[in-house]
Amino acid sequence: MSIKPIILIPDPILRVHSKPVEQVDDQLRGFLDDMLDTMYDAPGIGLAAIQVGEPLRVVTVDVSPKAENGQENDDAAEDIEPAKNPIFLINPEIVWQSDETSVYEEGCLSIPEYYADVERPESCRVKFVDREGKQQELEASGILATCIQHEVDHLDGVLFVDHISKLKRDMVIKKFTKSAKQDGRKFIG
Repeated sequence: MSIKPIILIPDPILRVHSKPVEQVDDQLRGFLDDMLDTMYDAPGIGLAAIQVGEPLRVVTVDVSPKAENGQENDDAAEDIEPAKNPIFLINPEIVWQSDETSVYEEGCLSIPEYYADVERPESCRVKFVDREGKQQELEASGILATCIQHEVDHLDGVLFVDHISKLKRDMVIKKFTKSAKQDGRKFIG
């Protein structure tokens, strides 16, 4: 397993539409493991393959609690290994979304240290292929539904800032463009 570098805005690869995965094999499963390690290391609760420079319709998600019994701030909790319950979504397709909506403060590993309230459907149903190559369907609500929708957006070249006002979006993109120039960051796209 290896930690992959995460692509940051304004890199144009983040706007690429990802291609469907043709075959689930050991090479893809190794890539999924690398994505998961990268997501946990960041730390984040979701990661799309495009965020590590691979335009494939692949997502990793884990919204499980970070510590047992809600003891995150307790000194003894430092020794507790976070509960992990990863979900691997290959070729995910959202096939239903609720009319009810919810608002969560979203962030993105490709837009570090920027957060904004985003309104999305409260629940969704997603069809996907799992890491063993089997067709699955999952109905999600709450933060899991938000995370899945956020990551599937990535596969279509959509960022969470596309769901906020144009003024706020333009400000954050300008900030990251300036930062990228100062850092001398080279873009993959």
